Amino acid sequence: MTKSGYIALIVLMILFIAVAALIIGKRQKAKKLGAKSLAFAGIALALAFVTSYIKFEMPMGGSVTLFSMFFITIIGYIYGINVGLITAFAYSLLQFIQSGGTYFLTPFQTCCDYFLAFTALGVAGFWYKKKHGLVIGYVVACIVRGLFHTIGGYMYWMDYMPKSFPKSLASIYPIVYNYFYILAEMIVTLIVINLPPVKKAIKKVVDLAQNN
Repeated sequence: MTKSGYIALIVLMILFIAVAALIIGKRQKAKKLGAKSLAFAGIALALAFVTSYIKFEMPMGGSVTLFSMFFITIIGYIYGINVGLITAFAYSLLQFIQSGGTYFLTPFQTCCDYFLAFTALGVAGFWYKKKHGLVIGYVVACIVRGLFHTIGGYMYWMDYMPKSFPKSLASIYPIVYNYFYILAEMIVTLIVINLPPVKKAIKKVVDLAQNN
């Protein structure tokens, strides 16, 4: 696919998410960003930002953090798509600041790897108050985040593919690179949040956040 093709794909993805958020956001009886939701979103952002520094570097690159993505996705589950996307966008700004511009190649690449990828974690809000919504929303959010990273990888990072990577698999390098660490963190997180004590604690937090 050409660069213009990838750009068109990204634009379509953004439009789809935006339209879906507009339609579903109106249907959701979720609270708008108020004092309580702002407080919980702020706490989630702080936890996500701090835990993103606690990371384990993967052999191929990328890193598995201490559940940082989960802290963002849970806000979407608690408060809906609108608050979820706003919180995730704020997190994308923090991630860009955290990077110090180290991985800046072009403005569009930066959008793919930071502003779009991390804001995509907010799509978990589509599963606001749904049965198993916390888990489903988290999984989908991780996958969508990976899509933006992967598209950016095809457009800008193919020249950085290590020589040790099998040439026969070069066409899927961005997919392997990005989903290797994203799925690793996702699987570990899913195991932890489904442990009975953790599951119980999360339910208490969700109830506290949603109750007046």
